[in-house]
Amino acid sequence: MSLLNKKEYNFLKEDERFTNKRLALLTYGGSHAYGTNNKGSDIDLRGIYLPTKQEILSMTYEEKPFTDKITDTVIYPLKQIVELLCNCNPNTIEILGTREEDIFAINDIGKILRENAYVFLSQKAYDSFNGYAVSQLRRLQNAIARDSLAQPDKEEHILQSIKRRMDTFEISYKDICDGELNLYIDDTDREGYDKEIYIDINLKNYPLRDLRSMLGEMNETVKQYGKLNHRNNKKDEPHLYKHAMHLIRLMMMGIDILEGKGINTYRKEKDFLLDIRHGKYSFDEIFEITNEYDRKFREAKNHTDLPKYVDMNKVNELIAEINLQIVNE
Repeated sequence: MSLLNKKEYNFLKEDERFTNKRLALLTYGGSHAYGTNNKGSDIDLRGIYLPTKQEILSMTYEEKPFTDKITDTVIYPLKQIVELLCNCNPNTIEILGTREEDIFAINDIGKILRENAYVFLSQKAYDSFNGYAVSQLRRLQNAIARDSLAQPDKEEHILQSIKRRMDTFEISYKDICDGELNLYIDDTDREGYDKEIYIDINLKNYPLRDLRSMLGEMNETVKQYGKLNHRNNKKDEPHLYKHAMHLIRLMMMGIDILEGKGINTYRKEKDFLLDIRHGKYSFDEIFEITNEYDRKFREAKNHTDLPKYVDMNKVNELIAEINLQIVNE
């Protein structure tokens, strides 16, 4: 029996959002899309549905995704997914890069979106893919090491994560010159700490809102470390290895985008990724792998031909073409 013929997926035939050619695209998500699935892996579906002629003409768009928890299906309305794609959001950009054989449904507009996926690619891929992945992997490293590392070394982990997050600030905030904002570790009198992260700020005529947002992002990194639970035990290892695998996969995908290789959701490195998932590499080896991919990602960012931001004129032209096609049907 075809997957979509199972009764759990009857909503695809009954919900008006997916009938009358409104389902633009439906494809694998998750491990089946990446090629990292095991025998018992859940099936996730991801897709895009289109607005009606009435919604376009009256500007009353649906803006929330359809979610079915039983089948792990998420289908985004066109308006919302375009906004996410323009930010190179990993969870949505991957929908446009799955293999042809992993597509369950597609119409002419779905083909147009996939053929024009390059319109949504920019240097924001560094922030959205690497910024998140490295931050998470550093948190994982800190969680695993928290029983064995001295407090100053743990503080160093946090500092490095903050600095990597700062690498993405130039995309969102006014530039900061060398020496205007410095982070470093020094002795402290704070109870429970031998060393602490300090900041020196020497800014003039700098937008207050930008500074506030940057400090907020730094603070969020510190808070996330504080939220980590003690997970360094055997029963949690499968989860940690799986988490590490997917974060390294994100780095691989982001590097492809910045190097001009397009959106490659299904990974040719799937055997290597599965080895990570199955614990064939120690965590020390995984962190060495992370450092190498981090280096490659920085190099790709420094040499990419992608624009700093998406060209909204091209995006708007594409969406206008799609909307016109819907209205004229």
